[in-house]
Amino acid sequence: MTVLPAFCDVVAASARLKGRAHRTPVLTSRYFNQQSGMELFFKAENFQRVGAFKFRGAANAIMALPEETRRKGIVAFSSGNHAQAIACAARDAGISAVVVMPEDAPTMKLAATRGYGAEVVTYDRYTADREEIAARLVAERGGTLLPSFNHPDIIAGQGTAALELLEETGPLDALFVPVGGGGLVSGCALVAHEIAPDCAVIGVEPAAGDDARQSLAAGRIVKIPAPRTIADGAQTTSVGSLTFALMQQYLRGIVTVDDASLVATMRQIAERMKILVEPTGCLAPAAALAAAPEWQGRRVGVILSGGNVDITRFSALVG
Repeated sequence: MTVLPAFCDVVAASARLKGRAHRTPVLTSRYFNQQSGMELFFKAENFQRVGAFKFRGAANAIMALPEETRRKGIVAFSSGNHAQAIACAARDAGISAVVVMPEDAPTMKLAATRGYGAEVVTYDRYTADREEIAARLVAERGGTLLPSFNHPDIIAGQGTAALELLEETGPLDALFVPVGGGGLVSGCALVAHEIAPDCAVIGVEPAAGDDARQSLAAGRIVKIPAPRTIADGAQTTSVGSLTFALMQQYLRGIVTVDDASLVATMRQIAERMKILVEPTGCLAPAAALAAAPEWQGRRVGVILSGGNVDITRFSALVG
């Protein structure tokens, strides 16, 4: 049985990532503060290497492997951001990587993953099982499988985003975090519980894919069909055993956001903060703004998880 990561693992990940991952900025916005009545702090992971928080977990997991194991290469599966992160971190480590990606993943994410030097194997997300494909590749070629969320070193690496945020802001009243497979939210919740125990950590899913919310309500992992949503980074069908266990322990709850709200938030952030955030990255700010009546006058953190949306797609969505 795999042991759940602890706060000390996040601290170790932070040290491991120093000089490898960016310490991303924490942004504020007078406009959003005035509109919401909250004091908002945006952790801008769209400025992370590969344009998303996923680099943290991928780099930490790769560097934590024994050198002999690392040299045999990495296998991964991802809808895009973890794929790019594995490809980039593997390139940094001088090792090979093969990544299983859905054939309808955003073109820029497919191109970037290949650009970092990884081999990409595509599949139909609605008819094929990416985990089975990845397992077959490991059996045929060797290497270490690093899943996108259900791995202790991945979770610990993602948790460094909240560690940096809270180091900069001090204790927060609430922290909104997007949820796909649960690696980011479980790592952030673990950190908040340790250093800001009064902070309510709230996960945010796309309305079309609320498997984590269903799972917490049922007390067991619920698997759903691949959701159809513009939040491609959260088109997972279930959370993992490790992430679910941490979510059960440390999350206040989970809320959902529909695609229309994601588009509206993308537009507002671009217009007011002058930055591009991908649809999945807008889950947390959209939910925080919707929950403003509950958090009036409070200090609220928001994880902007990534910025990997090409300008043509962005224009089509917000135009």
